[in-house]
Amino acid sequence: MGLLQPESGLLFWMTLAFVVVLVVLARYGFPVIVKAIESRKEYIDSSLDAAREAEQKCATLEARSREIINEAEVRRNEILREADTERKQILADARQKAESEGARLLEKSRLQAETERTAILADAKREIAALAVAITERMLRQDLDNREAQTQLASRLMEELDPKNRKTWTPD
Repeated sequence: MGLLQPESGLLFWMTLAFVVVLVVLARYGFPVIVKAIESRKEYIDSSLDAAREAEQKCATLEARSREIINEAEVRRNEILREADTERKQILADARQKAESEGARLLEKSRLQAETERTAILADAKREIAALAVAITERMLRQDLDNREAQTQLASRLMEELDPKNRKTWTPD
């Protein structure tokens, strides 16, 4: 006989050996194998859950980082606008201060020039008056020696002082 046509005894012992192996495996091997497979399945499921959770955290962190970057850009732009506004304000204040200081110095110089002009004119009037008195005194000494010259001078001065005949002095 061969393997292709087994005898009934061989078939019985093979079946019995198979059943014994199957019972031993079912009793001791399969629970361990099933437990190991379930443990592996739980580990894979927990790893997948952890990966999903990590992916969600990554997405959340990425969104938060984009939000922080956008906030930083907005704040930077705001700071730049404030700095530009402050710079313009400082320049305007400095310009206005310089203009007011220039106007004050100009007014001070104008007042000083006016004061000096007034002082020069007053000094010139005093000198002219002193010269006029000196010249008149000399003329009067010469002309007033006789009575007739005194009378002519008095009448001529009266005519000049008369408002109808008064001529205003104009420099040449």
